[in-house]
Amino acid sequence: QVQLVESGGGSVQAGGSLRLSCVLSGYTYSSNFVGWFRQAPGKEREGVAAISPTAGSTYYADSVKGRFTISLAKATNTVYLQMNSLKPEDTAMYYCAVQRFYSMWYERWAYANWGQGTQVTVSS
Repeated sequence: QVQLVESGGGSVQAGGSLRLSCVLSGYTYSSNFVGWFRQAPGKEREGVAAISPTAGSTYYADSVKGRFTISLAKATNTVYLQMNSLKPEDTAMYYCAVQRFYSMWYERWAYANWGQGTQVTVSS
């Protein structure tokens, strides 16, 4: 049974940084993406970034390119999301999940094993 646990969220001022962690257990590395998504109140869950654990390729939403970095530490089965230059519009609950069906990296329907989420709040 694959389980994902997110942590690292918090409250920061605009321009600040946070690093989110997603610990994967029961997971077998494959080319399927591990992705970070976020959901703000009243909005749909959207893809933020994804990484292919075997290929090492990474993908980002246009809104976070140049500010966020996704990485994988295989020794600890952890996917990180380093978030710099945070903006108030980055405020959301952040989730990680594993891709289960072939899709574009940002297609939420293809992901499963969602974690419980970690809240990020950015004040202006």
